[in-house]
Amino acid sequence: MNQPTEPKADKSGVRRHNLSLVLRTVHEAGETTRAAVAARVGLTRPAVSSLVEQLLDLGFLVESGKTFSGQAGRPGTVLKPADTGSAGLGVEINVDYVTVCVVDLTGTDRVRHTERLDNRAAAPDVLTRAARIAAQALDAAAELRLAPAGAGLALPGLVSGGAVRQAPNLGWNEVDAERLFGDALAALRPGTAGLPLTSDNEANMAALAELRFGTHGDLRTFLHLTGEIGVGGAIVVHGELLRGAHGFAGEIGHLVVDADGPRCRCGSRGCLEQYAGQAALVGAAGATGVPDLVRRAEAADPRALAALGDAGRMLGRALSGAVNLLDPEAVVLGGIYPRLMPWLAPALADELADRVVSGLWTPDAGRLRPASAATDASRGAAALVLHDVLADPLAYAPATDD
Repeated sequence: MNQPTEPKADKSGVRRHNLSLVLRTVHEAGETTRAAVAARVGLTRPAVSSLVEQLLDLGFLVESGKTFSGQAGRPGTVLKPADTGSAGLGVEINVDYVTVCVVDLTGTDRVRHTERLDNRAAAPDVLTRAARIAAQALDAAAELRLAPAGAGLALPGLVSGGAVRQAPNLGWNEVDAERLFGDALAALRPGTAGLPLTSDNEANMAALAELRFGTHGDLRTFLHLTGEIGVGGAIVVHGELLRGAHGFAGEIGHLVVDADGPRCRCGSRGCLEQYAGQAALVGAAGATGVPDLVRRAEAADPRALAALGDAGRMLGRALSGAVNLLDPEAVVLGGIYPRLMPWLAPALADELADRVVSGLWTPDAGRLRPASAATDASRGAAALVLHDVLADPLAYAPATDD
């Protein structure tokens, strides 16, 4: 009996794949040469040169005009990703702000708008406001000769299938976020009708930003916590998000750390965010906001120090269980936590040292780290769009007149 054979890719499919391979290689290097790309990807120099010429013609790559000599042979002209053309639009909607950014193929933020807003309102109103901010950002991006290849939405709560299934801190349930945002943006900028949209939990997006743009070296397996009004979590394993069976993995803010604790908006009691979320921390410290909390802590205010110590202990209690279960390389703290780490970290690290069975999480082990600068959820949402462009540049090539 003849065994079935795998269908072979045709020439156009192979070329499409190789275009992506070359573009991703240049993107990862930042600056490189044709010869270096050929050596990296295992294609002949003439083949790589042909692929590069097509990517140059389509506007995905540019030649810098300088030469680079890092190997034997003639110096080569330096290639790098274009800072015009295709870009990722990232939109983060959180309880008390909306942030929009436009990121080019080099991974650089070219436009960034943040508005402080109380988003505990009807979902259509909030998403319309976010679309207005996004439209303003796209207007600014157009002046820089950047066009969105797609938009990524970073949303609080349980997100799947383009919808927010539940967002306790916003009071949202079963909100068709992608459709509402897309319709509102198209009404403001008709040219964006049909723009590809993707969405995910904001903590997942922040972890993606850390993975793509972070400064923690080759960190590939880590827990990422985002401290905002609530506490969001994401799990990265070998460079990929661990999403769970339904896409809801990482909800560490709703791990119960005290069964007799205060009622949470999710309906449970004693959730982590009731002790370590922004609202809980600020309230326990008697502060007016995070900047005031930092000032009080710097002045050694006893109430502020007690609130931060309690939050650190509760974070350590929750994280120790997650570390024992998942064995990450590190825990990365984002959102408000990097500013508060001088006072959160001691109690947190002590809890990890006491409770993690491997013995690898001593306070001086360097496994508890602040998030890198400029790795918020809006950047992660834009990175998700750019990932798609790098994976199939021909799908995002500018239209040509026949």
